[in-house]
Formats: sequence, C-alpha cells, structure tokens
Amino acid sequence: MADDGCCSTQLIDGDGVFNVTGIDSFIKEVKLGECGLSYAVVSIMGPQSSGKSTLLNNLFNTNFREMDAFRGRSQTTKGIWLAKCAGIEPCTLVMDLEGTDGRERGEDDTAFEKQSALFALAVSDIVLINMWCHDIGREQAANKPLLKTVFQVMMRLFSPRKTTLMFVIRDKTRTPLENLEPVLREDIQKIWDSVPKPQAHLETPLSEFFNVEVVALSSYEEKEEQFKEQVANLRQRFFHSIAPGGLAGDRRGVVPASGFSFSAQQIWKVIKENKDLDLPAHKVMVATVRCEEIANEKFSSFSGNEYWLALEEAVQIGPVAGFGKKLSSIIDTCLSEYDAEATYFDEGVRSSKRKQLEEKLLQLVQPAFQTLLGHIRSGTLDKFKEAFDKALDSGEGFSAAAADCSQSYMSLFDERCADAVIELANWDTSKVRDKVRRDIDGHISLVRDAKLSELTAFYEAKLKEALSGPVEALLDGANSETWPAIRKLLRRETESAVSGLSDALSGFDMNEETRNKMLTNLEDYARGVVEAKAKEEAGRVLIRMKDRFTTMFSHDSDSMPRVWTGKEDIRAITKAARSSSLKLLSVMAAIRLDDSDADTIETTLTVALVDSTGGAVKDRSITTADPLATSSWEEVPPKKTLITPVQCKSLWRQFKNETEYTVSQAIAAQEANKRNNNWLPPPWAIVALVVLGFNEFMTLLRNPLYLGVIFVAFLLVKALWVQLDISGEFRNGALPGLISLSTKFLPTVMNIIKKLAEEGQAPAANNPQRNPALASKNYQNGVNASSEMSSTGSSEITENDNSSSSKQD
Repeated sequence: MADDGCCSTQLIDGDGVFNVTGIDSFIKEVKLGECGLSYAVVSIMGPQSSGKSTLLNNLFNTNFREMDAFRGRSQTTKGIWLAKCAGIEPCTLVMDLEGTDGRERGEDDTAFEKQSALFALAVSDIVLINMWCHDIGREQAANKPLLKTVFQVMMRLFSPRKTTLMFVIRDKTRTPLENLEPVLREDIQKIWDSVPKPQAHLETPLSEFFNVEVVALSSYEEKEEQFKEQVANLRQRFFHSIAPGGLAGDRRGVVPASGFSFSAQQIWKVIKENKDLDLPAHKVMVATVRCEEIANEKFSSFSGNEYWLALEEAVQIGPVAGFGKKLSSIIDTCLSEYDAEATYFDEGVRSSKRKQLEEKLLQLVQPAFQTLLGHIRSGTLDKFKEAFDKALDSGEGFSAAAADCSQSYMSLFDERCADAVIELANWDTSKVRDKVRRDIDGHISLVRDAKLSELTAFYEAKLKEALSGPVEALLDGANSETWPAIRKLLRRETESAVSGLSDALSGFDMNEETRNKMLTNLEDYARGVVEAKAKEEAGRVLIRMKDRFTTMFSHDSDSMPRVWTGKEDIRAITKAARSSSLKLLSVMAAIRLDDSDADTIETTLTVALVDSTGGAVKDRSITTADPLATSSWEEVPPKKTLITPVQCKSLWRQFKNETEYTVSQAIAAQEANKRNNNWLPPPWAIVALVVLGFNEFMTLLRNPLYLGVIFVAFLLVKALWVQLDISGEFRNGALPGLISLSTKFLPTVMNIIKKLAEEGQAPAANNPQRNPALASKNYQNGVNASSEMSSTGSSEITENDNSSSSKQD
C-alpha cells in the first residue's frame, strides 16, 4: 500500500513465510536499486500494544496500521512489515516487527519473536527497542531474555557489524532521564556479560557490536503536543544517518541496495533453519544452560592452571621433555571434574557440551603443540647438519654419510614426536615429518651441490694455472713444434685433472651419465683455457711480430747488440728476421689442438707474402690468384680460425711498414760508419792540392805580413757576421735578408770603427808615465783595463747594433 509518498509491504507474514513477490515489487516502486550504498534500515521491536506503529508513523511519516484503543488492546501488526520513510535523506527503510508477549501466540510460542528480533538485528543499521517507563527493571517487560538469546546467536551466525540500539522509553514519568539511563545501560551490560561468546570475542566489549542510545518520550495520549514535539526533534537525528558520525552504526558489512532482497531472504533462511533459536524443552534447556556454565568454568580453570601456564611458557623457550604426558594429565583432570559436576544432567546435552569442552581445550593447547613441533623440527635439522658436517670432515664418503645421518635423525624426530603427542587429540604429525624430510634432503642437496662446485672449481683453477703460463710461453716462442707441444701439454694436464676429479666423485654415488658429463665439462674447460689464451695472444700478434723482428734484427746469434760496421748483410738479416716473424704469424693464425688438424698455413703465407715479393714478376700482364684473398683457411674450420687470411695480409703489410724504419736506420748507420772511417780526401786530391798550391804557399813564406792581414780580415768578417746576424736574417728568405743587410751594413761598420777609436785614445789620456818601473806597472794595468773595456765595448756595440737594427726594421 502507498500513501502520501510512503510505500509499505508485508516482508514476512505471521507464519514466517518470506514475501518474495512483495519485496521485489516494493524495491521497484521505491527505486531502491538506484541508491547503491546510500540507504539505511531502521527496525522497531518491543511488547505488543506498546505503541510501536504509532511511534513509527509519527517519526517517519509511514502508514503502518495502528491499534484502535476503543476496540480493546489486541495484536495489530502480524509478522514483519517494511515501509519507506517519507521526506528523509538518504533513503531510509523502516521495519515494524510483531510485538512480543502477545496473547495471540501464547506463552510457549515465542520462537517467531526471537527469530524476528534476530532478523532485525542482522539486517538493520538502527534498532528501536520500545519499552514503557514503568517496566524498567522488570525481567520480561524489558526484553532481557530476548536480547540475551539474540546476542549469543547473532555472533555465532553472522559476522556482526556495529548496530545502533536505541531504547525508546515511553510515557516518561517525573523520574529524570539521567536517573533512568544508567539503570538501563547497566542491565544491558549485564546481559552482554552473561552471554557465552566464541573464543575470538571473549574479551570483546559491547561497544564493538552496538552503539547504545537512550531517549524518552512523553505520553502520546495525555501529552500529545509535547510527544509530537519530542518526536520531531528525534526525527532530525535520522537525517544523513549514514554519514560519518551519524546515527547508523558500522557500514562495513552493508550490501548494495540492489542486493537487499536476496540478502534478506538468505538471512531469514539461515535463521529459520537454525533450530537453536527454537525454545527447547524445560529439562533440556536447564541442562544446556547448566552444562555450558560448568564447561565454561572448567575451561576458565584450565586456562588459569599454573601447571599449564608453566608448560606453555617453557614451550615458547624450547623443547619440553614429556610434554604429551604432562598435558594429557592436566586435560584429563579438567574433564574428570566436568563429568563429576554434570553427571545428573541430560546425557545427550552433557556429552555434547563435554565434546565442545574437549575441542576448546585442544584448540587452546594446539598452538603450544605446534610450537613444540617447530622446536623439534629445527632442533633435529640443526643436529643433523652438525653430524653430517662432522662425518664429511672425518673423511667419510658423501653418500654414506648422508644416508646414515638421515636415517638416524629421522628416527630421533619420530621419538620426540611420540613424546609430544597428546592422547586425547588425534593430531597428524605426518606433514611436519614430511617437512623435516624435505629440510634434510634439501640440506643434503645444497651441500652436495656446494661440494661438487668446490671440486669443479678446484680442478678448473688447477688446470688454468697449469695451462695459461706454459701456453703463453709456447706461443711467444712460436716455431714448428709449438702446437704439438701445446697438444701434449693439454693432454697431460687434462688427464691428470680428470683422473683426480673422477676419484673425488666416487664417493657421491651419482649416476654414470652425470659423472661423465662433469668429466667432459672439465675437459672442455681445459680446451677452452688454451683457446682463450690463443685468442688473447692472437690479439697481440702484431706487437709480438715487431718484438721478434727487432730482437733478431738488432742482436746477433749470441744475443749481443749489433754494431753496424758495414760488413753485415742487412738484406739477409732482414729476410731472416721477417721469416721468423712470419712463422709467428702462421702459428697464431689458427688453433690446432687436434692431431688431425692440417698445418699448411705457413706454406700459404710464405708463398703469398715472401716469395711473391722476393722475385719480381717479369711479365706484368700475367697475374696469378692471391691465396690470401679469402676469409677462411683451407681445411681449417671457422671456429678454429684466429686470424683470417685477409687479416694476415693486412697485418703483414702493417708490419713491414712499421719495421722499414728500423731497416733504413741500420742502412744509414752503415753508411755513416763508412764515412767516418774515410775522413781524409782521396790521394789524387791531396797531390793536386800540393802541386797547384805550391806558389801560393811560397808567397806566404816570403811575406809573413800576409798572414796578419788575412787574420785581421778574418776577425772583421767574423765580427760583421755576428753583429749583422746574417744567418738569422736569411731565415725569412733571401730577398728580405739582402734588403735588411744592406740597410744595416754601413751603420754597423761605422759603429765598430768609432768604438775602436775611442778605446785607443782612452789609455793615453788617463795614464802619464812617471818612472820606468811605475810606467811598466801602469802599462800592465792599462792593458788589463783596456781588455776589460774592450769586452765591455764589444758588448755595448752588439747591443747598440741590435737596437739600431731593430729601429731600422
């Protein structure tokens, strides 16, 4: 039905049948599916004829059917009705529940009351509990038994979400609300404390599940205006109730509005199928309550048992000997005490509660048992590792040590597990045993891999040390026996290493295929060392060739440095040195580690690089194929090629270019030596000089003055040469030099003459003669002073001439 924007339907009828069709039509009509999570659910519960529908109609503008007071007090609402509030945001749904304590259902038929109350708590965000003010403190009127059952079952059936419980006190008397509210809250807390809870919620306070609110309203019949004013104020609290800090409780478990119908159906189905919600027979009910109390007491007693607490604390530190027997004794004592106190109650209930107590006790002690198994597992593994390492260090074979230690310590683990098992529990320790077995096998595998890696690394290092240096030395002194010597060395060292590794592997009990693979890998490694060293040396072949050429060219057969006296045959020496370098190149060109490898590279290189240049081709028009014009050697696989024929040709060309200078220097040294040994002119030149220069020689003998004139002329020319810096002037060219000298020549000559005149006049004016001895002495001093002044003057002349020359320039 719908009225003034309010729409309502019967959700569950009085027989407990869920109205699927009605709820679907209701959701479509109010467009609930469009709300998403923005909606709230409010329900009301309380005694019959307590004014619940009246309160909802005034509070939410709904149209629930109200009781007609003139017709008498009777049941008005049957089942559960659902309506949409008018004028409240967000969308708020209200459920009106059938009143409790109704005479229509009778005293014994209260199952529907409890089912509907539990349904309201499970579905609603806010639950209004309607109660009369004068009933506060009464057991039944205050719905205490109903709330106790609902609290207990709700925690077991659902993951509770925080719900707001709003207690609405009707027909408020003169007693202030401040005095009524503490009493009501204390009663609610007592109900919560008395409710048996699961292990996970033993210490959980009421505030984790419920927000408790208390409001009071005046009498609707006697103070209608005041009642409506109070209701209007209360209505304001329901606006935006789902906002943070709003009246609605925890929204974590809320379902989307489109799934509300299905969610409500499933919750009601679970509640209907749970027979614990039906009121049991009086005898069974008493047995259930009392046996549960006894079981809880014994469980609490066991939890605080000092022997159990000491055992639990000891287990946290390490293994405890006799754990199973000690704990079994404590549990048996606890169960015996339960049996003694519950012996006169219903056998079925007693056995059921005993079974639950056993499960709770075993659940309590299981973490300690698992911790003990962990200690046993880790301790067994540690002792195994220690014993295994000691066995290996003593020289015992790997496989034998692994088998013996594994069997011994798995037996030790089984003994310790048997000592820890609790008789009452049927806990399976096979998974932990499997883990221990895997841990031991894993450690054996790790040690095995480490040992094999260590052995392999040892013999590889040994091979590398035994091969690298000798191979490098053999390649450095390359000759016709280089590769046969390398093959012999490789074979000898490989056989030695493989034999040692094979003996070491005998204690590992491995299959033949794995063993052969490891030995083959070691042989391949040895071969790889030689090949890597050959490739490394091939990269330096040009340097090696030049070094060998220089050594052979510059030193004689006794390794003494050559002195190029002119008697050496440089051509023959050069050819021999180059042939030796060519031999080195042929050895480095390819890897020849197999006896079947062909060795024609030297011949090919000799024909292509030496013979072709040794004899000139007379007929240039006749050409022959170049054997080095290819990228591979004949009968040599590419993977064994270190230097291709084309690269050999290029290297030889570069080698010749870089060694030509050494040869030319040697030739120049021979020529210079010859010239130094022949410093005199030829005999015919000496005879011609004597014959043709006889007259001039006689003239000089007859007139010695010519020698003085020639000497003075030589000095003047030398002075002019120095003063004019003739060699420096001609550095810039002949013409500029002549022009510069022509401008400087006359001033320089005049300057020299002037200086000489001044030097000649100075001694005569300053040193008159007084006596012969003094004159002689003064003469000597004058000569010395004149020498000093001459040198000073000469330097001044040089400076003046230079300055004069620079000015003229």
